[in-house]
Amino acid sequence: MAVFKRNGNYYIDYYTDCRRIKEKIGPSKRLAQQVLEKRKLSIVENRYLDIKRTPKIKFEDFAKDYLENYSKVNNKSWRKADLQNINILKKHFSGKYLSEITTEMINKFVAKRHKECGNARINRNISCLKCMYNRAIDWGKADSNPVKPIKKLRENPGRERYLSDEEIDLLLGQANNKIKPILIVALNTGMRFGEIINLEWHSVDFALTTIYLTNTKNGSRRDVPMNIKVFDALKNLQATASNNYVFCHKNGKKIKNIQKAFTNLLKKIDISDLNFHDLRHTFASRLVKKGIPLNTVRELLGHKSITMTLRYSHLSKNHLTKAVALL
Repeated sequence: MAVFKRNGNYYIDYYTDCRRIKEKIGPSKRLAQQVLEKRKLSIVENRYLDIKRTPKIKFEDFAKDYLENYSKVNNKSWRKADLQNINILKKHFSGKYLSEITTEMINKFVAKRHKECGNARINRNISCLKCMYNRAIDWGKADSNPVKPIKKLRENPGRERYLSDEEIDLLLGQANNKIKPILIVALNTGMRFGEIINLEWHSVDFALTTIYLTNTKNGSRRDVPMNIKVFDALKNLQATASNNYVFCHKNGKKIKNIQKAFTNLLKKIDISDLNFHDLRHTFASRLVKKGIPLNTVRELLGHKSITMTLRYSHLSKNHLTKAVALL
């Protein structure tokens, strides 16, 4: 418990019910000392009524509520995101009440995780914990967020693996009829894998050469234009369509995974260090190299913010030259 001065005003700092409380008193140090003594006495006599009492709830119990009532409702990828993060957090914070977890404890968690993984994963863990506390405050189960003072760790630049034109020709030239149309769509629309395999025929408008995506990662509708390669690939599939879904097996069941076929194809053509999401990066990088404005690329990719799209800016060799040439 202490009295301290900041910006011309005195504050009192004390703990009650496992929580740290700071109160602004005013310019009088004497008054601050008197109020602090009064708070001490009230706490000792268990009659401190000025502090809002929040229920004691264990971290693991709140984590369950958070997943059920927030993550599953607001995050389609909650299993890959929140669930994984919470399983990590529970190993460190289970058994503790939300009100007991301090910024110091979280810093120790960060230090421990630093020995196990990279900064990006740690940042995802901390972001999840911060969001949990924000919801706990909203729901009246916590009155402060100990994650707020924690700063994000510096992350390495994102993965930048793009296919060359020669690699694209090789990839499509050796792909079988099962996955070739999927690869064509990925390389020519920038659609995510989940968006592709969940695509239904009613979302494909051949008359307007547009694919309508309503169930996207960020929750916003996206209209994806089809070039001639995508148009032809989908038209050929439509001729033998036996399901509402565009991409199906011969028995009519929806294709859910092509990882094995994709991996075997890469081994066959001797292309390494490539995953399916890199096809989306390839789509974006080819556009930028051809001088397409970054904001247009952003719209095609479905990025809400230009920040994500800026990772491709260095691929445009002529935009700076063209800019100064205008002078």
